[in-house]
Amino acid sequence: MQLSRRDALAALSAAGAGSLAGCGAPTASRDAGASDGADGDTDGTPVGEHELSTLVAVAEAVYPSDVEGIPEFVRTYTGGRVDGGDAYARGVAEAVRELDEYAEEFYDERFAALSTETRAEALGYMSVDDVDPDPEGTDAERVRHYVVNELLYAFYTSPTGAGLAGLENPPGHPGGTESYRRGPDR
Repeated sequence: MQLSRRDALAALSAAGAGSLAGCGAPTASRDAGASDGADGDTDGTPVGEHELSTLVAVAEAVYPSDVEGIPEFVRTYTGGRVDGGDAYARGVAEAVRELDEYAEEFYDERFAALSTETRAEALGYMSVDDVDPDPEGTDAERVRHYVVNELLYAFYTSPTGAGLAGLENPPGHPGGTESYRRGPDR
């Protein structure tokens, strides 16, 4: 299954990221003037290339294995979701930093440098699948809130991800009056 830029735009729309009308849509990239993630921000934008690479690495670990097009999808979604140095962007950058510290402590490498299987293992050992998401909580709760849940939300609110979960026509998406007038399939 192939994720597309259109999927990312649909997910951004569902997230309330504002109007995406027009010719172009935001994409997060180094060219946008973001930081490199190593020494802090250079222009007030804490989410740089390293953070984006880490988000892609997490998505590759938590999305279904047959999904393709993850890097472009995550970069497009993140570009629309992270705007400058707002609190959300700082939370994402801090969660990535915490994830890297955890990976370096146990695997001697940053999270994005690990294999896909080891990434999934690291997330499991960090217990991000067992904790409640909390932007002010423990390291695992912040990683769950800012990274894992955000990426899963983006995936399952996209048309491709929704189709995988059997939600091809979720509430709020086009379907016309016929979609709610039909009785249940028997």
